[in-house]
Amino acid sequence: MAHGQKSPRWALTQGSFSLALGLSLFSLLLLPLTVSAADEYDYYSWQSDNFHNGRFYTKQPQCVDIPADLRLCHNVGYKKMRLPNLLDHETMPEVKQQAGSWVPLLAKRCHADTQVFLCSLFAPVCLDRPIYPCRSLCEAVRDSCAPVMETYGFPWPEMLTCDKFPIDNDLCIPMQFTGNQATPPPVSKVCPPCDNELKADNIMEHYCASDFALKMKIKEVKKEKGDRKLIAAQKKKKVLKQGVLRKKDLKKLTLYIKNGANCPCAQLDSLGTNFLIMGRKVDQQLLLMSIHKWDKKSKELKFAIKYMKSHQCPTYHTVFQ
Repeated sequence: MAHGQKSPRWALTQGSFSLALGLSLFSLLLLPLTVSAADEYDYYSWQSDNFHNGRFYTKQPQCVDIPADLRLCHNVGYKKMRLPNLLDHETMPEVKQQAGSWVPLLAKRCHADTQVFLCSLFAPVCLDRPIYPCRSLCEAVRDSCAPVMETYGFPWPEMLTCDKFPIDNDLCIPMQFTGNQATPPPVSKVCPPCDNELKADNIMEHYCASDFALKMKIKEVKKEKGDRKLIAAQKKKKVLKQGVLRKKDLKKLTLYIKNGANCPCAQLDSLGTNFLIMGRKVDQQLLLMSIHKWDKKSKELKFAIKYMKSHQCPTYHTVFQ
């Protein structure tokens, strides 16, 4: 990065929910937590030795501060986490690398407890023994968020198979937003690729998570087998990130919003302008990740476009595989 160049504001976008106000260490752990007499889940002591769950750790488990640049969990409501975490990540760089690919999902507001669930695994709270998410919490987040992930061509990952987690009468982290508790943030019904604020940090998150990025015009929008089909205009396209796109892809460019035939997308109400398009190539289809109207007056857009030229995106060993 050049001297004096500003970094984008990597705070979570306003569209993502924050649990910092209503959530403390005690409310996270002492809501309806119970202990079953039968130890059905394979709990282990953090203090016993360096061999856990069939994996040998080079360091004893320790309690560390949740760093500000662990964007997935830095505002989750508690300040310290256990390392190694519950996904067998031994070092903080490994945690950041793996957790980073989940940050865009928070902004989709697919479930009010997405952050609680993910951070219970990526940044588990410090106690004498690990506290896993309850199976019902996993199932609730999965049922709401898996369709959103599918829109982007990601399956629900095997490492988050809900059957792995303890049933609710074991010691575990339950759902935080239920009918008799605080009102959860609203779940968006907008097509996920269209549900993004025009903010520099948001744009850069999607830029790094996408295979390609283009400035282009859209000629036509159609519905096809439950998907929404975007046909690019033949006019010249500006390639901001080419990635997996080939020349023949650019000549007859067609993008899809998976399962997006009927969800609202305000950006597509009028096609008489340029768009910032970001997407992924999945099974020979180009899936839309994010779409913004190209607003020449937007300082946020200008900043992001300029920053794309020098920014080195992190390399994710993506958790979605």
